[in-house]
Amino acid sequence: MGITPQQFKRMEERLARPGRVATAAFQPGVRIHSTPHQIILGLDPSLRGTGFGVIRLARPAPEALAHGTISCAQAWERSRCLVKIVQTLRDVLKRFQPTVCVVEGIFYAQNLQTAMIMGEARGAALSAIGEAGLEIYELAPRKVKQAIVGYGAAQKIAVAKMVQRMLRLAEIPAPDAADALALALTHARETGRYNLMAPKKI
Repeated sequence: MGITPQQFKRMEERLARPGRVATAAFQPGVRIHSTPHQIILGLDPSLRGTGFGVIRLARPAPEALAHGTISCAQAWERSRCLVKIVQTLRDVLKRFQPTVCVVEGIFYAQNLQTAMIMGEARGAALSAIGEAGLEIYELAPRKVKQAIVGYGAAQKIAVAKMVQRMLRLAEIPAPDAADALALALTHARETGRYNLMAPKKI
């Protein structure tokens, strides 16, 4: 999507107005712009380990309300795992009452069976979220890593450590939970500032 020279000039004029100072997101003491969604659910679906994270927008920084992994044993049938995903998410939604969910975007698996299983887990999770009436957005993993770490190919441990720092957690969250929290933080950042590209809604 392009912009005209006139639109670009108006953007520059708005940014040059007194009181507008460019700052990095989530730095201590920095206020987060208002957004209609104050409680955000991040979701990283997987059949054996679905990560979830709930944050509340607050000042001076967002705070984590809950995070964890919906773990299912390898011996469990897939149907049993899907039921646990739905039931656990229903409990999380009832307890924390988020109004928006951010889910990790679909990746292209080389193995068709893996892709089908991931699709089942994603479908179960989205059905529970949709049942509750939440708005659902999708973010690509690379975009989340870029927003959180500053590098689109960052390792999971780097994402987890930065999430711990941003949310001032006592311990590093588990990898899947950290990814879910990173999704929620990225959505807060993307919707809390001027953006030319709106997040993808599903």
